[in-house]
Amino acid sequence: MGFDRGFIDFKRIEPKHQPVEERIKHFNEFISTLSDADAKVQAGRCMDCGIPFCSHACPLHNVMPEINQAACEGRFEKAYTLLEGSNNFPEITGRICPALCEEGCTLSLTDKAVGIKSVERKLADFAFEHGLVKARKAVKPSGKKVGIVGSGPSALVCAQELARLGHQVTVFEKNDSAGGLLRYGIPDFKLQKGIIDRRIRQLEQEGVSFKLCTQVGSTEALEAGVHSDAQHFVSADEMLAAFDAVVLCPGSEVPRDLPLEGRNLPGIYFALDFLIAQNRENNGAGLNPIDVKGLDVVVIGGGETASDCIGTAIRKGAASVTQLDYHEKLPEHVEPFDNFPYWKAKFRTSTSQEEGCTRLFACNTEKFCGKDKLTGVDTCQVKWGPGRKITKLDGTAGHVKADIALIAMGYAHPSATLAKAFALETDKRGNLKAELSGPNAYRTSNPKVFAAGDGRRGQSLVVYAMKEGRDCAQAVHQSLCAVKSE
Repeated sequence: MGFDRGFIDFKRIEPKHQPVEERIKHFNEFISTLSDADAKVQAGRCMDCGIPFCSHACPLHNVMPEINQAACEGRFEKAYTLLEGSNNFPEITGRICPALCEEGCTLSLTDKAVGIKSVERKLADFAFEHGLVKARKAVKPSGKKVGIVGSGPSALVCAQELARLGHQVTVFEKNDSAGGLLRYGIPDFKLQKGIIDRRIRQLEQEGVSFKLCTQVGSTEALEAGVHSDAQHFVSADEMLAAFDAVVLCPGSEVPRDLPLEGRNLPGIYFALDFLIAQNRENNGAGLNPIDVKGLDVVVIGGGETASDCIGTAIRKGAASVTQLDYHEKLPEHVEPFDNFPYWKAKFRTSTSQEEGCTRLFACNTEKFCGKDKLTGVDTCQVKWGPGRKITKLDGTAGHVKADIALIAMGYAHPSATLAKAFALETDKRGNLKAELSGPNAYRTSNPKVFAAGDGRRGQSLVVYAMKEGRDCAQAVHQSLCAVKSE
């Protein structure tokens, strides 16, 4: 159980963060990887509590007690081997996952949880530094071809698993680089893109082919807010003819809009318009056309995308950043057993919010103001009631000055053009319809077409997308093997 008295004698060690005044001057990662000594101590706090709620709470079900035991003994190679058995890209989840596993840590009931996320990142970085991450090619090719649409986390994991099972895999990505929202949605200060590049190289060495700037399904224009660098187009019929199975992992890309009075004023953008342009700028592809320097910025939304907009706007020199969150402020403290071992609904502050923004809660956006360009946003306070009913409170009208408004209210569904092109059923929200389990797991209404990730389940976390990619690969493999045996 780690160190005999580890959970008693040692406190949680947080990874070092660069001070706010320094990190807002650049777009590099500012959270450090644990040292060898700190990683051993952190892992040694694990109680090996008998019922690993941490493993249960993690969608990937990483065997954290065994991983922590090896890590605290300094056997980092062994620990990484255990970790990669369930997690294809731990260096990514070790950076951007909210750490559902730590919510299920038994130690969190009386103390701070074991820093599972920081240990995971340490093991992954150690593995790369010491040449432990190698291409694993299939022993015997299956003779089957699989085409995967999209290149986000679910697509990349699915591609790797299928390639290792011997199938010939081709990934189609409509933008100019692979990675999906890992590449263009998440800022560099949270995830440097070189981390994605080295995994792409590994997949290529394992036999995965990438077709970039290639849009599958239709040549028609995509919905507003959905980005594409497509120069080549492949029809659904061509995909079905060329591959033994097709997997759709488009993500949930269509942003939720806010069709209020003044919505068409210059200065109002979807969050990804801003974030994608900044990631491209960081990669040397020209300046971000949404210039916020010296301007008052309003970010509408309360999730991670909104937080990413805040951190990016601050680094770009915004005069002020105000976040409008129509949810009520959550309590700062909750009972340890509340919802254990699952995610607790409590007040949290992201690293971007720490860097300097005004947060307004239970605040509804009523109107975009301005004549020739945006000058502000009218608001009012709301009260949440049973059944998520929202009531506007009289006498609470307000106004927030804004030169730029970024709509970061999440994503509704994948582009409808894909389902239309393949003639697939969708659920009531517009997601690709496919069961999660059973004999037809991940299979759409077309038996040759599978779906996984946010495009199937709706917007979610990277760790869930990776889990679906792994499970979908197994479903596809079983289907191909069944066809072969017939």
